Amino acid sequence: MLPVVAIVGRPNVGKSTLFNALTGTRDALVADMPGVTRDRQYGISRVGNTPCLLVDTGGLISNAEGIDYLTARQVHQAIDESEVVLFVVSARDGLMAEDREIADLLRRSSREVILVANKVDGLDADTALADFASLGMGDLLPVTASHRRGLDSMMQAVERLLPAVEDNGEDEEDPDRMRVAIIGRPNVGKSTLVNRLLGEERVLAFDQPGTTRDTIRSLMERDGQRYELIDTAGVRRRSKVSEAVEKFSVIKALQAIERAHVVILMLDSREGLTDQDTTLLGHVLTQGRALVIALNKWDGLDPDHRKRVREELDRKLTYVNWAQQVTISALHGSGVQELMTAVQRAWKSAHRDLGTPELTRALQAAFEAHQPPMKQGRTAKLRYAHSGGKFPPRIVIHGSRTDTIPDSYRRYLANHFIKRFKLKGTPVFIDFRDSDNPYKNRKNKLSRRQIEKRKRLKKFTRRKSGK
Repeated sequence: MLPVVAIVGRPNVGKSTLFNALTGTRDALVADMPGVTRDRQYGISRVGNTPCLLVDTGGLISNAEGIDYLTARQVHQAIDESEVVLFVVSARDGLMAEDREIADLLRRSSREVILVANKVDGLDADTALADFASLGMGDLLPVTASHRRGLDSMMQAVERLLPAVEDNGEDEEDPDRMRVAIIGRPNVGKSTLVNRLLGEERVLAFDQPGTTRDTIRSLMERDGQRYELIDTAGVRRRSKVSEAVEKFSVIKALQAIERAHVVILMLDSREGLTDQDTTLLGHVLTQGRALVIALNKWDGLDPDHRKRVREELDRKLTYVNWAQQVTISALHGSGVQELMTAVQRAWKSAHRDLGTPELTRALQAAFEAHQPPMKQGRTAKLRYAHSGGKFPPRIVIHGSRTDTIPDSYRRYLANHFIKRFKLKGTPVFIDFRDSDNPYKNRKNKLSRRQIEKRKRLKKFTRRKSGK
């Protein structure tokens, strides 16, 4: 395990900017307003010689209530699991009362603390940093996170406090780790489901839409399978998205869909399928991701309501009938095991190996049962099929006049392959390729001997005819 370094401070001192600079990513959402970060965000730092696990946290404020109180709990958990704390203050704002309160908290934590003054660019360092000496936190390290100034010296100070570890490549992509993105509208229970699966309060779950602003990744292992859970911000209608922070949150949620192997689309059973759910579903289909539909808050519905919801979904989701629907209660845990079983099934279907002989036999059976429609008195011919990739399964079909095949026949073939190979939870993409005509440009491919023979035949024919 890599040693853990937590980044702590009051709101808007540049913690997320520092996190992004040290990890070389844009994983943490950054905006010029306080309170953007609420959950713990993890990443690997590569600045310096010793890798470590960084934890970005929300800003601590005095007398926190409601969602700010839950944010503070996340910060305390990050401090508890860390070996070293980077206590970030703002040189531009000077020493604040909340900085003193955080210093008292860190002194009681018995953790190693490094005091970091951010935003020193354009300031006289001696004057700007003089007041922070009264905190009694040791040497003060000036940095400018946005320009990466002072980070090497800061991480050298961190290294001196960390235990020696081997670099075992933990930050590299694990091919056996399943990436699962949990998406949905605000307040449908995404964060509650993540916390239920992890068995801890990893992300904020609060009865207020828009609680999750960032995309939060969490690692776990369940039944021998390694997972990366990606909790996303709730996506609302574009007309209702006004804040710039929320717009960036939506972008990162859509990026999470692209990154995932399997997507869990969470619906609120009490409200059924909304237009925004359908829009999100469209993004999943465009990316070709494996899909499981989770109907949350199912335990609070009466039998008649459940029947109406089922009938509505059967009517509206005929175009994704390959996706399994699972009823759950993220709050109480019912149906969660069935949900993860469906996720596993979708994962296996999405990266299943399909051989050329079996695909070709399935293609021939589909072609014999139903041929593509004729165009200008001729119909397309389909000869053989082979695999063209995974996530999603892509099947390449070779034939002639394939440009005349309509989209309806493409969907027919995709559904045929899904049923034939019992694929559950994943779409199938079909690509057509026109085979080359063996007689095309044959004249240019004649051998010299054949060309001379043709010339002699023409001369003989002309002499016979008297020309």
